[in-house]
Amino acid sequence: MKRSGQGACAAALIVLAIAGCGKNDAPAPAAAPEAAPAVEAPVDAAPAAVELHDVIDTNARYVLGISYPPAANAHPGLARALSDYAGQARSELLKAVDELGNDTPTAPYELSLAFDMAVDTPKVVAVSAEGSSYTGGAHGQPLVARFVWLPERQELLTAQALVDSPKGWQAVSDYTRDKLLEQAMLRAQGEDLTPEEQQAQVRNLSKMIDQGTTPDAANFAQFEPVMDAGGRIAALRFVFPPYQVGPYSDGTQTVDVPAFVLLPHVAAGYRELFAHP
Repeated sequence: MKRSGQGACAAALIVLAIAGCGKNDAPAPAAAPEAAPAVEAPVDAAPAAVELHDVIDTNARYVLGISYPPAANAHPGLARALSDYAGQARSELLKAVDELGNDTPTAPYELSLAFDMAVDTPKVVAVSAEGSSYTGGAHGQPLVARFVWLPERQELLTAQALVDSPKGWQAVSDYTRDKLLEQAMLRAQGEDLTPEEQQAQVRNLSKMIDQGTTPDAANFAQFEPVMDAGGRIAALRFVFPPYQVGPYSDGTQTVDVPAFVLLPHVAAGYRELFAHP
């Protein structure tokens, strides 16, 4: 993402965000001498609910903008996951700002992060996160994530839980590798290169694709469902951030793996979510 794109995204968030919210952090009063002892919360108590609000924070040293889909607040567990991800990105940016000391960067540091509702059905909800964090250098660090929430189960679906066998990840790896290689060949053909240069480019990309698609759940952690008309999952769109299977200039890449490829390897508890052949 170019620096100009980052600024535009952050500027849009500035216009849309609700300006400023004050803080009222009054000191806690001292306990009365005969106060009753505090009651401890159960060990398995649910974490406190969060309510997502767009965030905008700017000054001479940084520009920070985060936007959320209001519908995500209907799912407290999902809202917590989005808040945690955004909080981590924000903490990392502010840490980099603190490390400047009294200096001011030549260009403001930036965090631009947009969450969008990709799927919203009674059984499956999915949110995409796209953005970047800039703390100096030629371009920002891409931020790419996906969150799949199962409302009936109150569960965040993970790649590790969805496919729980090495054989399954080998099948996903083989399919995505072939599709990514096809995409790389098409890009090379569309460029002004000699046949020899095209072959060399594809060979180099093939190495990156091999490394980024080894049959390990961690390589396929970012995915979103592609739904059919009946509300079932027709395919999973696996998302590969820049650098995982190609250079930064190739951007985020995706591969749709159809249900018929996945179903033999999907854990039994999740098969009813998928469209059957």
